[in-house]
Amino acid sequence: MKTKIDQEFVNYIEKYVSKNGHNLIIKITRESQFEEANAIEMFRKMKVSGMIIFPTEKETYNDAVLRLSLDKFPFVLIDRYMENILTYSVTSENELGTCEAITHLLNKGHKNIGLVSPIMTNTVTDERSKGFENAFLKRKTTINKNLWLTLGFNEISPNKTPKLIKEFLLSKPEITAVFTMNAELALYTHLAISSLKKETCREIELLTFDPPGIPGVSFIKQDIAECSKKTVDLLLEQIEGKYEPKRMYVPVTLKLSEEVELAETILT
Repeated sequence: MKTKIDQEFVNYIEKYVSKNGHNLIIKITRESQFEEANAIEMFRKMKVSGMIIFPTEKETYNDAVLRLSLDKFPFVLIDRYMENILTYSVTSENELGTCEAITHLLNKGHKNIGLVSPIMTNTVTDERSKGFENAFLKRKTTINKNLWLTLGFNEISPNKTPKLIKEFLLSKPEITAVFTMNAELALYTHLAISSLKKETCREIELLTFDPPGIPGVSFIKQDIAECSKKTVDLLLEQIEGKYEPKRMYVPVTLKLSEEVELAETILT
């Protein structure tokens, strides 16, 4: 629940669950597979009708989630999914969205584009990194992965991350634009870029996945309402007795900073 995206998901899921005559019970696992397994066991003992799960960010799947799949218990994975395992899941078009964003930067003349990402342990970061690569492949342009900064979960914090990103950017003077995997990393990268600009007058364009709330920064916007609605619909489908696992993708939109600023000006 630490990000606005998480909060929006819960808000819309609760809305659609209630609209269909059900009640939503929430358990926050804080990226712990142990807590995730306990929550699943608790809910099964409570005889809930079904579950919506944001899978934890780990390299291996949780046995408790796999058991739900084997038992054909009604559940839907949201935001992430289990690769090579057939389950119901709903995710945004991470790969296509990132490809469009990086293509936009390439079209603007950026050749050396940096990437700031958490360690890639889930389908979200994996798809976004593939989208980054695909933009270069489609242009038949060489991609330099030495310009990628991957941060461990223990390295991502307000006290550590801006400094680490600034040091990285200093070591890579050829970088003229940076793409960040999420809004939190966009905030830390913006701080690093702003600090560099004051010291060296160096200009670096920033683009990110999810709205960072930073004026002048373009971003990829997920349709959280539609993701939530499709998730609830798929769960109800199972509760009503139908079982045809499927993976659904919801389109995203590239919001350019000048378009956002224009819209805000019109509203004002």
